[in-house]
Amino acid sequence: MFSKARRSFGISIGILLLGFMAIGFALVYRVMRDRPEPTIVAEVTIPVRAEVVSALVSDGAINVTYMIDGITTLALFDQATGTMTREVVIGAE
Repeated sequence: MFSKARRSFGISIGILLLGFMAIGFALVYRVMRDRPEPTIVAEVTIPVRAEVVSALVSDGAINVTYMIDGITTLALFDQATGTMTREVVIGAE
């Protein structure tokens, strides 16, 4: 009789744990699904005679490397507004 009770208890605890895991997965899915897409500005402004070497988006910033008159510069722009947050001169050739 005790073995039958233990087996029944084990099955009911297993079903309970599966239910908790299903609720946890559903909550994580809802949180990840409802996250809004990050806004990315369509264009940024660099100097007129600049030649763009590379541009990429990472960590909420748009990084644009450009050369102008032989000087390489890295410009960091805010991803949402497109305003320049920082400009770093990498070096002159």
